[in-house]
Amino acid sequence: MARMSYLSAIERYEEQQQLIHELLLSILASVQASLTNKQAYQQLVNQYPFLELQYCLNEQGIQQGDNVCFKRQYSKKLGHIGAGQDLSARPYFLLASSTPVPDFTSPYISTATKHLCISVIKTIPSGNDEQQFLVIDVCLTELIEFIMGDTKRARMTPYFKVGYGLIVACLFCLVFYLLYKVFAGMVDLVISEDTQSDPLKPFTIIIFVTLALAIFDLGKTILEEEILMHKDIFRHSSTRRTITRFISTILIAVSIEALLTMFKAALGQTEYVIPAVLMMFAVVGLLIALAIYVYLGAKAEDVLTQVQRLKVKH
Repeated sequence: MARMSYLSAIERYEEQQQLIHELLLSILASVQASLTNKQAYQQLVNQYPFLELQYCLNEQGIQQGDNVCFKRQYSKKLGHIGAGQDLSARPYFLLASSTPVPDFTSPYISTATKHLCISVIKTIPSGNDEQQFLVIDVCLTELIEFIMGDTKRARMTPYFKVGYGLIVACLFCLVFYLLYKVFAGMVDLVISEDTQSDPLKPFTIIIFVTLALAIFDLGKTILEEEILMHKDIFRHSSTRRTITRFISTILIAVSIEALLTMFKAALGQTEYVIPAVLMMFAVVGLLIALAIYVYLGAKAEDVLTQVQRLKVKH
């Protein structure tokens, strides 16, 4: 459950590009109107937490004044620099200087904040005959979270990661305990003299190994899906991937248990025949159900993606 990756942010930006541009245009107009009103300006900053930097350029592309930082963490580092730097070679300035229509950049890594961002630039009137250009940089990942209504959940992400981390730690501790039982059983199996009288004794060790494998896979899945990777809850593929990996772990554990039960039946304990057969049928049923789920889920997501693309085109 990491914060949104740059790849996911860019994909979402391409899907919601028109909505994002309209939102940024309205924010740009509000910023321009509130430049002389500190209270309105502060309200704007509080309302749109994805805003990062604001600065002005003259007709030659030279920055007029230092950066205006919307976020406090950038004030000390970036709030007293920027004045006089030449930005005339930037693509957004070249486009904005040739047309009065506001222009937007493609997503890029900001040299100032080191975040994935986009910039919007607009021609504004000045006190003299020269044109000025107002530029605003916004953090793209926070912007996507804002328009998707995911800001509050994103703020809770560190706490969720701590909770999942504790669960994963407990699972791995249980794996270490089971491995300890495995090695202890193997040592006892080697030095014991009554192995021939109890041919099923090695199967106890195999059961511990199977449980350790299943629990380790479960902990690994939670670690990767919920802590290390970004999980886009608005995409069905993310949920489908998690369910698929979880069911696969169960399939492996049940399959090995069914095989062990079948071995016990082959060694003379006929009461295990029916449970072994039933477990094998359960494995086959789970496998078929998982295949149907993955197939139908992929089909449904493909239909939703096509509908979204049609909406964007229109």
